[in-house]
Amino acid sequence: MTVAFKMRGVVVAAALLLATADVAEAGPDLGNWRVDAASDGQVTASLYASNKLITGGGALGYSPVLTLTCRTVGEPRWSEWLQLNDAVSASRKITMSVMVDGGSKFDESWSVGPRGKLLVRDGDDGIKRLVSASRLLLSWRFGLLAGRGEADFDLAGLSEAVGQMAATCNTDPP
Repeated sequence: MTVAFKMRGVVVAAALLLATADVAEAGPDLGNWRVDAASDGQVTASLYASNKLITGGGALGYSPVLTLTCRTVGEPRWSEWLQLNDAVSASRKITMSVMVDGGSKFDESWSVGPRGKLLVRDGDDGIKRLVSASRLLLSWRFGLLAGRGEADFDLAGLSEAVGQMAATCNTDPP
């Protein structure tokens, strides 16, 4: 037997071992959601929008990020965050237009976070309506003359992500 033939056998065996390990540890299908637990007791599930927003002069684009959070410390608290690269001109509250699964649009009040680049809505009711949904469209004004932003999210895997978050937060899913 040649050395090359023996090495090929070792490589094939290693590949099979890795493949079976991946199958054995396969968890729920989270779609494109990324679930993380921080040392401060916060658990997050994040998802990039399927569309891009054009920044400033139109040369660059980015996808807003929707993040759902749960805190493990004390009473679990659920929140939704929308992270932007461009700041909104509002300082405390902003009106967000929301459409779930192509239904009717409705307005909600979201808080404006640090430097106007984070929009926040506290409470589990917003997450509760999304768990069984497949699509979320958020729309907001950057300012009086600055135009509107819109973020479209494919929510595949959200139910599994929220279940994983709730388990880590030691609470029931919303």
